[in-house]
Amino acid sequence: MNWQTLGVDPVKVERATKVDITSAYVHIPFCRRRCFYCDFPVSVVGDRASGDQSGTIVHYVEFLLREIASTPTRNCQPLTTIFFGGGTPSLLSVGQLEKILAAIDRRFGISDDAEISLEMDPGTFDREKLTGVLAAGVNRVSMGVQAFQDELLKVCGRSHAVTDIFAAVDLVCQVGVPDFSIDLISGLPHQTLAHWQESLATAIRLQPTHISCYDLIVEPHTPFNRYYTSGVPPLPDDETAANMYRCAQEMLTNGGYQHYEISNYALPGHQCHHNRTYWENRPYYGFGMGAASYIAGQRFTRPRKLREYYDWVEQFIANNGVIDFPITPPEEVVLETLMLGLRLTAGIKLASLEHLLNTETSQRFWQRLQPYQQRGWVQLLDDSGEIIAAADRLPITGRLRLSDPEGFLFSNSILASLFE
Repeated sequence: MNWQTLGVDPVKVERATKVDITSAYVHIPFCRRRCFYCDFPVSVVGDRASGDQSGTIVHYVEFLLREIASTPTRNCQPLTTIFFGGGTPSLLSVGQLEKILAAIDRRFGISDDAEISLEMDPGTFDREKLTGVLAAGVNRVSMGVQAFQDELLKVCGRSHAVTDIFAAVDLVCQVGVPDFSIDLISGLPHQTLAHWQESLATAIRLQPTHISCYDLIVEPHTPFNRYYTSGVPPLPDDETAANMYRCAQEMLTNGGYQHYEISNYALPGHQCHHNRTYWENRPYYGFGMGAASYIAGQRFTRPRKLREYYDWVEQFIANNGVIDFPITPPEEVVLETLMLGLRLTAGIKLASLEHLLNTETSQRFWQRLQPYQQRGWVQLLDDSGEIIAAADRLPITGRLRLSDPEGFLFSNSILASLFE
């Protein structure tokens, strides 16, 4: 495939990728132990190692600071979102977190009202640390809960228990964290629909401002991949997994949460602005082992192991911050924009497709999507937000979206057909 056959205007695509970068992701790869489903780039440090007491973490932070200081600036305005992911970023000391944020501020600037998120696992922080984290500038905490049943947490290899979850949420509420999110996983081994309903009900009762619900993916090279097969007991079958998704959509929206992305729900005014950067296919900085960046049309990922990452930083500095990666082809930019944008409940502005594709190609896309519109899985909305019952041609205004929940459930099939 090339941009001529797809009908993509490469000049328009290039212009779309050259915008200010206002988001940064920082990867903190350390965990007490590796969860059995995890395929993230992490380094296990044990139950007692954390912060300044861990030589491994201290050494990593030094290289992270060097990478940040050597990264060329490409934005004319300060960062508006920063996300510390992992791993378990709450294993950092407050002092280490302050150093990283200060380095980012010196290099790129941080907006006064920036959303600064930190992933914090239950059992890895106390009141003193949480207070220090907020004083350092963090205003959003994302907590990896996964389930509210001890037997399921044990099956996953999690290092916390349900009592740790409640204690952590109590601290978050007592200290007054402006925004906090809870992560849950459906489709776990031995998890029943009743388990899932109990977890959702408990999460709603705790009233986080944001809830993420992820369906388990059995990744290669993980313990789960050795133990289990998707759709085969003790994993739920496909119909049960689909009903878990439907159940989450119904219970959370009835509980006052807006379903704004395929896996994410938020109270009004509390969507994750950082993650919208990804879903809207906007550029972003990435720092740290295994972190991905999308800069000026270049999408690249750093090495996933510590030693290789340290070598990469040394070479990065020696090259004066220049990375020789191929520019993302225009047709891939368009497909990524569609794939990511259709994850949002609001969908994609049709005007944005008009800016990237010619009329003939837009119509070919619509021919692929029409059968799914007839099933109610794909929806066209006019400028007033009303659903268009039928259309022979793809309009140039309005929005294109997947229906909730059925369209999201069949999103893989829809996208596969679209990308052929």
